[in-house]
Amino acid sequence: MKTLIAALAAGLFATASIAQTAAPAAAPAAPAAEKKAEKKADKKADKKADKKAEDKKAEAKK
Repeated sequence: MKTLIAALAAGLFATASIAQTAAPAAAPAAPAAEKKAEKKADKKADKKADKKAEDKKAEAKK
């Protein structure tokens, strides 16, 4: 019985000490958001460039 109580107490202390250690730093979710924003900005820039090219073509035809 003493060994069972000793084993339970040791397990309790072991889990308590593990629970108090600092967790490893997780990778931030920001890179995914940055990539999404970057893609959106690229699409917007592409649309602007296409519109400018069309405007130049239309102006050249006049």
